[in-house]
Amino acid sequence: MPVHPDDKELLHRFKNADTKESAFTAILKKYQEKLYWHIRRMVIDHDDANDVLQNMFIKVWKGLENFREDSQLYTWLYRIATNECLTFLEQQKKRSSVSLSGIENGLENKLKADTNFDANRLEWKLQLGIQQLPEKQRIVFNLRYYDEMPYEEMSRVLETSEGALKASYHHAAKKIEEFILNG
Repeated sequence: MPVHPDDKELLHRFKNADTKESAFTAILKKYQEKLYWHIRRMVIDHDDANDVLQNMFIKVWKGLENFREDSQLYTWLYRIATNECLTFLEQQKKRSSVSLSGIENGLENKLKADTNFDANRLEWKLQLGIQQLPEKQRIVFNLRYYDEMPYEEMSRVLETSEGALKASYHHAAKKIEEFILNG
């Protein structure tokens, strides 16, 4: 596992014109994979995830200069990634002029079209169960289950109370458990 400079150092280097690009590259290397998988779990398709990730990093490049460090860099990046995913899903919904359930069926179909898909394997049942969740619960479940993000951090990313997030996660986990057991 490569050792990355700490965020404060990277932000300091980003603010210096001579080291701005190398600092941004280091931020990309440090967070790209985690953010890719966060995005991929929301939009399912690899190409869509790459597009959303690119758009997200363009926003980061433009906004990093004004990052006030009120929160951790990681939290700020996740917030942008999550918002970009929601924007992408909203645009897909408008483009196809169908209900959100149509988009969610589309996500489920993309998942089933994956060449590795095997509906009998627990990990695929989990993925299908996650796709059945309402959007907010899906985001909370993914952040907690896959990214092991603490509720306090999630609260800053999603700008929601910890109590509401815990309730969302609990409901999501129950729905997924029922889906796996009965699906």
